[in-house]
Amino acid sequence: MPKIYLDRNDRIVFYGNLAGFVKDGVAVVDELFHTSELLAFLEKRQLTTAWRDGVYDRLSAGAPMEKAAEADIVPPFKSVRIWQLKANADIGLKFIGYDEAVKRFGEISPANYKAVWDGHLNTNDLEAIYECFNVNQPADFTGHSLSISDVVELYDSGGSEFFYCDRCGFTSLTFAPTEQAPKMTL
Repeated sequence: MPKIYLDRNDRIVFYGNLAGFVKDGVAVVDELFHTSELLAFLEKRQLTTAWRDGVYDRLSAGAPMEKAAEADIVPPFKSVRIWQLKANADIGLKFIGYDEAVKRFGEISPANYKAVWDGHLNTNDLEAIYECFNVNQPADFTGHSLSISDVVELYDSGGSEFFYCDRCGFTSLTFAPTEQAPKMTL
């Protein structure tokens, strides 16, 4: 398979990445892939090129090609809140997987948790959030490294989504704290 090609949907594939698309003789390509090699590929096909930031992200997220060139469709990043078990929580709850916790203690109870961080990270990706709180923690983070049994909340004006840090990845859960933690200043 060639390193650079147009797929059957007129998307530009650059070393396995959706770099852009062709519509009406114009190649709309993410600035991230602005290389002489890709430029030569496009020129050989006599395509006018429009370099735009964010095309790769939008195509990878499944946006239709017509929308992939529009900057305003990139979903804004949600705020992040990290919840960790309180010091007085049952020791058996700490560092166990979701299924085992539910089996032994019932549904995950917000009463056992406290918010230890609240802010923005420029990502909604749970694995990137995990890495951030283990490798490059924000200066104002007061908890321990993100671990099994912690809860990550992604929220915006539309509501909250909660994810239990499980043995492998994250498990979505219903988790409704009786009080929202106050917004911490960054």
